[in-house]
Amino acid sequence: MDDLQSLIRIPRVWDSLTLVEERLLEAATADDAYLTKIAQHLLLAGGKRFRPLLALLAAEFGGARDHRPVEAGVSVELIHVGSLYHDDVIDEADVRRGAVSVNANWSNTVAILAGDFLMARASEVAATHLSQESVRLLAATYAELVEGQTRELQLDFNLGHGVPEYEQVIAGKTASLIRTSARLGAMAAEADHDVVEALSDWAWEVGMVFQIADDALDLVADEEAIGKPAGSDIREGKFTMPVLQALSGPDGDRVRSLLESSHPYADDVVNDVIEIVRAGGHVDSSLAEASRHLELASGALNRVPDSDARGILEGLGDYLLGRVETARAN
Repeated sequence: MDDLQSLIRIPRVWDSLTLVEERLLEAATADDAYLTKIAQHLLLAGGKRFRPLLALLAAEFGGARDHRPVEAGVSVELIHVGSLYHDDVIDEADVRRGAVSVNANWSNTVAILAGDFLMARASEVAATHLSQESVRLLAATYAELVEGQTRELQLDFNLGHGVPEYEQVIAGKTASLIRTSARLGAMAAEADHDVVEALSDWAWEVGMVFQIADDALDLVADEEAIGKPAGSDIREGKFTMPVLQALSGPDGDRVRSLLESSHPYADDVVNDVIEIVRAGGHVDSSLAEASRHLELASGALNRVPDSDARGILEGLGDYLLGRVETARAN
């Protein structure tokens, strides 16, 4: 979090994020102590709270200075964390954010119920503190998340798709909620309509960058840096942009042969694919595509008033790509 604090030098944003943390635990408290423990498990494991931070930064472009941006941040994080509980069941994941996943620690059934609970609470928070449009937006965004996840499941271990299908998946499962985070925060602070639209366009492109960079990290970072084993995407049959580019490159036949082996993949298969992807420059190629999305994001920011917050948003994309370069350097 220190790197984000050095970038986001607006004290009230961090003061508000402290309130978000408190409200997250309040919202994740059930009448049943057992459910409370499970619902708060991943919240207590930490995380950068990227989506609430976007909501709070977007709120800087509006004139209202009350509790609503905090509630916007709480709503989007509850949707995000609830979806992670479901993702870990789907992926049969054992680790999340460096902690044992809920499904591994308890059971798939418990993880699904806790995820449902958190997302229900997201709607409750929005309905109580925000507008009817905010509730509708959250519901529509969750539908986009589900569509993105469903597309991804259909492509698992499928060597017949390419980068366009991959981008369609990440648009739904990642960019949609990041866009909503900024949009909800700006709406909560009563920002002008044109500013809300510009921030939404910016956040959509940054959401694409976020996932492309995150997928690149899976190929260049170690478990300590990303909170899960390196190469997890490949092991789960999720072929991200660098792998898809390698499949269509000079070493494509070799990569295809490795990925056509029986799965679950052996560690040496995963390591060989990672080595080919790295050596072929495909991580760099995917980061170049992320930079193209950043250019579009920068264009959207030109439509909002110049301010400290705008300067911070301009630096966020570089921060996301910088995480990959830092991991490679280490």
